[in-house]
Amino acid sequence: MEFSFSRRDIVRPLKQPTRLILRTTEQTVLASWSHLQDQFDNLEKHTQWGIDVLEKYIKFVKERTEIELSYAKQLRNLSKKYQPKKNSKEEEEYRYTSTKAFLATLNEMNDYAGQHEVISENMTSLITGELTRYVQELKQERKSHFHDGRKAQQHIETCWKQLEASKRRFERDCKEADRAQQYFEKMDADINVTKADVEKARQQAQLRHQMAEDSKAEYCSTLQKFNSEQHDHYYTHIPNIFQKIQEMEERRIVRIGESMKTFADVDRQVIPIIGKCLDEITKAAESIDHKNDSQMVIEAFKSGFEPPGDVDFEDFTQPMKRTVSESSLSNSRGDGKSEPKFGGKSKGKLWPFIKKNKGAGPEDFSNLPPEQRRKKLQQKVDELNKDIQKEMDQRDALTKMKDVYIKNPQMGDPASVDHRLAELGQNIEKLRLEVQKFEGWLAEVEGRLPMRTEQARRQSGLYEAQNTSAVNSCAQDRESPDGSYTEEQSQETEMKVPATDFDDEFDDEEPLPTIGTCKALYTFEGQNEGTISVAEGEMLYVIEEDKGDGWTRIRRNEDEEGYVPTSYVEVYLDKNAKDVYKSLQKISE
Repeated sequence: MEFSFSRRDIVRPLKQPTRLILRTTEQTVLASWSHLQDQFDNLEKHTQWGIDVLEKYIKFVKERTEIELSYAKQLRNLSKKYQPKKNSKEEEEYRYTSTKAFLATLNEMNDYAGQHEVISENMTSLITGELTRYVQELKQERKSHFHDGRKAQQHIETCWKQLEASKRRFERDCKEADRAQQYFEKMDADINVTKADVEKARQQAQLRHQMAEDSKAEYCSTLQKFNSEQHDHYYTHIPNIFQKIQEMEERRIVRIGESMKTFADVDRQVIPIIGKCLDEITKAAESIDHKNDSQMVIEAFKSGFEPPGDVDFEDFTQPMKRTVSESSLSNSRGDGKSEPKFGGKSKGKLWPFIKKNKGAGPEDFSNLPPEQRRKKLQQKVDELNKDIQKEMDQRDALTKMKDVYIKNPQMGDPASVDHRLAELGQNIEKLRLEVQKFEGWLAEVEGRLPMRTEQARRQSGLYEAQNTSAVNSCAQDRESPDGSYTEEQSQETEMKVPATDFDDEFDDEEPLPTIGTCKALYTFEGQNEGTISVAEGEMLYVIEEDKGDGWTRIRRNEDEEGYVPTSYVEVYLDKNAKDVYKSLQKISE
């Protein structure tokens, strides 16, 4: 008897039912990966590719957040770069509507940058952080599923090896039994063989047949067990594992889709706020009022003088004392006799006797034109009133605290605030005196502004030219940045002799001859050394004409002389005296 088996013969009885089951499964679960049992390695590669795609998307979002942060930083730096500096002239320029609109644009751009920072923060927390944690969990889950799949594959392979070993043993025993049977038959037919040998051959044949039957029973049992394990492997274990892998992969796909949606939502959430920033910029642009800015220019630079009147006719046919108007003086200066040289020193007398004052100008702003002086005085009064209000608020607060201490001694000593209250009272009194002083100057200026004569109007026509020459020629050496006169001189013209020697030399100098008269248009308080105080309407003698620096030297009597601003006096020069004066100047030169 001969037996021959193969794996194809063993599995064949289960093939038809398998086809039926697969067909039913395909009809009910069309999208299941259960029919990919033989694509274990490809699925492993595919899921790894899915994780790589997810990590690539995480890297993309991370770089986007870095770009948003960098863009926000650049916008903030740009906004900060063009912000006006505090306590500077640039800050004063931002009172115009156009510059206010620009400042509002800078502030809105700062808020605009903040929204890009919000985009970066939200993408980092909602996408990058979440997906990074999810990738770690996904890797662990994938590792677990494919570990179970390999374990199931190893188990079915072990069962198949056991089946092969049982089949080979059954085949070998069958062959041994067949040979033993043939040997028994041969011995039984041979008459020369003893009965004992025949009996021995018969027993050996029976033993081999029994071993073959046992091997057959073992093989059948192993075969049934393998078929059962194989069925469970391909229709239970592997489908379950593949189903978990499929669900894991689908969750990954859904998750990356949700992240892409979040990517768009993060941008969409800040669009309304960015829109408000842009609306505010538009609103600021629409608030620009060119008429208002033009009016502010007038208020910022008007001097309070009226335009000059008509120039009087000067008759040169008769030798007579003529009145030289400021316009004629301006024309003579325009001919180049005393034209200021920008960037250099004035040809007029230097001012070594003026006190050094590197700070602000005179306390009463008398160095300014009337209208500008009025504004400065009003501003000073407002500042002092604010300081008074602050001091009074502190005093009221301390008074209430003292009342509380009086009612509740355990909370504090009432006498502990008396010293501070006294200081506040003194401060308030000092500030009130200051207010009275500045209000007096303000009332003086406001009462003087309406009184403008024809000569004052003519004088105002020269104010700009005189002021320009004073600023560019002489004031470059004597003016501080805020316009007050100082003794700042270059090394080329700085006086090297001591002040006492110069004073002695100045005192010994011969008095200058009178070249004309003048009338004070405004009161001028000469507080600096070398200047002289004059009262409005006062008549004085002119001993030195304006050299282009904005100052005229006058004399009240033999002992009182000094300089006054040319714009504060109306000059009447004597032609003959002026010619003599010029001749003396040429001789001295």
